[in-house]
Amino acid sequence: MAVTVIRTEGCKAEITWEPEDDMQGYLVQSVDNERLAYALESLGASQAGLSEPTATEDYALAQASATAYLAQLLERRAAVQVVKLRDHYGMSWRRIAVHLFDDADKQSSVRRMYESGRRHIGI
Repeated sequence: MAVTVIRTEGCKAEITWEPEDDMQGYLVQSVDNERLAYALESLGASQAGLSEPTATEDYALAQASATAYLAQLLERRAAVQVVKLRDHYGMSWRRIAVHLFDDADKQSSVRRMYESGRRHIGI
């Protein structure tokens, strides 16, 4: 993996990448504008923190916005990866569904992702 995330100690981690690993600048932008930090905080939020938030409204909006933005980017990336799995590697819809959703019957979901990925690629 070209991007590395290393847990350095306790609750600390270090993320490194090379410029060619971030050709569109999404990684550096996500770090610089704190979207990655907000999204990771959201990912780690306890159930109590979700049901009884203590953050200000502005902070909660920023966190939700960052999380939604990165989720949307990752959803697009996953769709493009499905195109690669199908077109480049020749994988079956069933095999992809098992690996993405742990459910071989979700082949129609994989096909929708595939079509979405093709649109994002421009084919």
